[in-house]
Amino acid sequence: MPPRSSPTARQQRLGSELRRLREQSGMSAQQAAALLGVDRTRIPNIESGRFGISPERVRTLAFNYGCPDTALVGLLAAMAHERDRGWWEEHRGILPPALLDIAELEHHAVGLHTAVTTHIPGLLQTEEHARAVFDTAVPPLPEPDLEARLALRVRRRAVLAGDRPVRYEAVVHEAALRMRFGGPEVARRQLEHLLAQSERENVSLRVIPFTAGGFPGAGQSFTYVTASVPQLDTVQLDSSHGSLLLDAPMGLRRYGSLLERLRALSLSVDASRAHVRTLALDL
Repeated sequence: MPPRSSPTARQQRLGSELRRLREQSGMSAQQAAALLGVDRTRIPNIESGRFGISPERVRTLAFNYGCPDTALVGLLAAMAHERDRGWWEEHRGILPPALLDIAELEHHAVGLHTAVTTHIPGLLQTEEHARAVFDTAVPPLPEPDLEARLALRVRRRAVLAGDRPVRYEAVVHEAALRMRFGGPEVARRQLEHLLAQSERENVSLRVIPFTAGGFPGAGQSFTYVTASVPQLDTVQLDSSHGSLLLDAPMGLRRYGSLLERLRALSLSVDASRAHVRTLALDL
């Protein structure tokens, strides 16, 4: 099988976790290669995501690395077994890979915890609101690119419904709720949609009101993505330069603590809905 020229973030994560286990065991890449009966150059390529690996070989490495966490090993083996192309692959070569990595991350998540300051969370946006947001891009997005981004964003919302809806928590600052992308009518319908989505059993909406005063995090939007095992949690950061994925333990702890502090500043779920309802009536 030829090497992957552009491994996905999930493929890279599998490799990086295998590298982390190997380094914790004190074993060299050459020793790991000997366990599998392959050339030593194969291990760095597996650990970078450029080469795939079978579930059986994942278990062989994990056993010899002395990893006692059977849940983690099982999930890594399941990741190695994945062969189906996700729906987001339809956009490969059309949209930036980072956008497809977000869709894949959401698809495999157990829980999503988003904190935003100036924008409605992407999974809770109406199509017309999302279009209005994309219309503000500098430089302007070409029409085919805009339509492709819009289609991806709308399709991503499926993780909130279906047979296995993901647990979703949105901590949204009042500033985001008052932004009038697309004008008052579009903004009102967006707030009504937000309220409707917050009625789902798997969706929790919490609002940080202006009256809460200052807040930590410098206003940066982020999503804490929980996996079946905490070692595979991920933080996805939004910025004007694009999306960034973090998985280092220190970074996970930092953003987990930041999320807790933002929750503490927010209104209760019921009070948050009431606040959004009032803002919608004012439009």
